Amino acid sequence: MPRDSWEYRTLKLDVSSWLGPKVEPERIDAELNAHGREGWELVSLIDINRHQGSTAELVLVFKRPGR
Repeated sequence: MPRDSWEYRTLKLDVSSWLGPKVEPERIDAELNAHGREGWELVSLIDINRHQGSTAELVLVFKRPGR
């Protein structure tokens, strides 16, 4: 039986600001929808912190069947 293969894509979103994280749901939705239209599925979201636990970046990891 052939084994499935996958390809992966990583997207880094900067959400840092002087007053703490600035998360814009509309921006995240737009990125997720754009990748979804290309067949990518979000499989993980990683919160990258800076000093004192403040979120600086979000790293989104996508996968889709290999081509």
